Amino acid sequence: MLHIPILRNGRPYTSVDTVTLVHHATGEPIAEVSQANSGMVARDIQRMNCEALEELTIEQLLQMCRQAARLFATEELPLGNDRQSFDDYLAQVSATTGMPVGYCRRNADKIHKVLDEMEMILRGLAHGFDLSILDKGYGNSGGRTLSYYRQGRLLGAVLPSNSPGVHGLWIPAVALKAPLVLKPGREEPWTPYRIIEALMAAGVPRAAFGFYPTDHAGAAELLRLAPRSMLFGDSTTTRPWQSDPRVEIHGPGESKIVLGSDCAGEAGSPSRCAGDWESHLDVMVTSIAGNAGRSCINASAVFTPAHGEQIAHALAERLSKVQALPADDPQAEVAAFANATAAERISGMIDSALADGAGRDLTAEIRGSSRLVKRGRVAYLLPTIIWADRDTDSAALREFPFPYATVVECPQANIPQAMGPSLVVTALTRDSEFIQQLMNSPNVDRLNIGPIPTWQISWDQPHEGNLFEHLYRRRAFQIDPAA
Repeated sequence: MLHIPILRNGRPYTSVDTVTLVHHATGEPIAEVSQANSGMVARDIQRMNCEALEELTIEQLLQMCRQAARLFATEELPLGNDRQSFDDYLAQVSATTGMPVGYCRRNADKIHKVLDEMEMILRGLAHGFDLSILDKGYGNSGGRTLSYYRQGRLLGAVLPSNSPGVHGLWIPAVALKAPLVLKPGREEPWTPYRIIEALMAAGVPRAAFGFYPTDHAGAAELLRLAPRSMLFGDSTTTRPWQSDPRVEIHGPGESKIVLGSDCAGEAGSPSRCAGDWESHLDVMVTSIAGNAGRSCINASAVFTPAHGEQIAHALAERLSKVQALPADDPQAEVAAFANATAAERISGMIDSALADGAGRDLTAEIRGSSRLVKRGRVAYLLPTIIWADRDTDSAALREFPFPYATVVECPQANIPQAMGPSLVVTALTRDSEFIQQLMNSPNVDRLNIGPIPTWQISWDQPHEGNLFEHLYRRRAFQIDPAA
């Protein structure tokens, strides 16, 4: 059986304590994963060389990232005492998470893109100044003297298992000279391990990497001791750390599609939109169901000032055709839940809200069957569209890790407030006043104007925080010309 070790200063370490990863559908053992206890995590963070990347220039690190992009996507890389091809990697991620293989490949493409285009990403995050300033600590950019120091001596990250693409968020730390301490998701250690091996093979010093599969106590020690960190998880996981400025939170997204009166076809509204709401069904469907609906950037609600029930029916018609298929089926569009009880619990929560009058499940009405499908030891949740009428406080307005969205009809003027906090908002409108309302709204973290899927992000822009600003701080700086 494969063994995934701990990496201490980039060196494999085998622990007596292990966890066995099994195939989500068959239960067949896939790999043993060494487990680090909280004491090991704490000791290693305190002893880690935070200067491990300081002798390399930003340009050298960017070259290594470009090399790592090729290695990650094409080469055999170490996996403990074994070797792992790219196709092996895709199959292993799918096997332990239940994600369709095709979606795993598309997420891997995102990681390749981040590594390959790291220079563009850093320039965006650092507001376009000359990156070589980070090598010397100060310099001139655009006629200004700038000086920055790294307050994040290392970056810790408690990572998820829901989607490999999210790992693109921590990778730039390497090019920004911050060593990494990573706690992988239980079912998905494959992606961060392969990224680390690709970076080390490209020449990044081993001492810059720690990889610690661990339990909740170990994760808490990582967050407590790392000077800067990232935490991925649901609201229960992230709430205790919400007010800690050292921790960048990546929690539920509650992303939205909003339609302006011009696109929704509200009576009396001049149509300045590119077509009517029907012409935007594709972007609504893919925003809800892309990446198997498992990301915080999938749309979980559609707010419209008119034709809400028609829009909900049209979405339900399209998404009711999705079937529960094995992860290796090229047509698979939803992920399996290896923990069937979790799927049952989610479905029960939705049914309870609907029984209390929160809305109607139009997909179930059209499909004529339950969203919950059991196959052997796994379960699937089929796409679900809820019509909540004009109930902007509906209990159905939730986010779940499958294609799920609630459609609400609401006056355009009320939408920016009624939609609540939203990681991503795609606004289907050309109404300049409405666009300005959304631009001014503190509820909107990322804003797309026009038919751009909510999951289509630009890596050189902030995402629930700016990693450069999380790691670096600008200092006031003057230097005598004679110095």
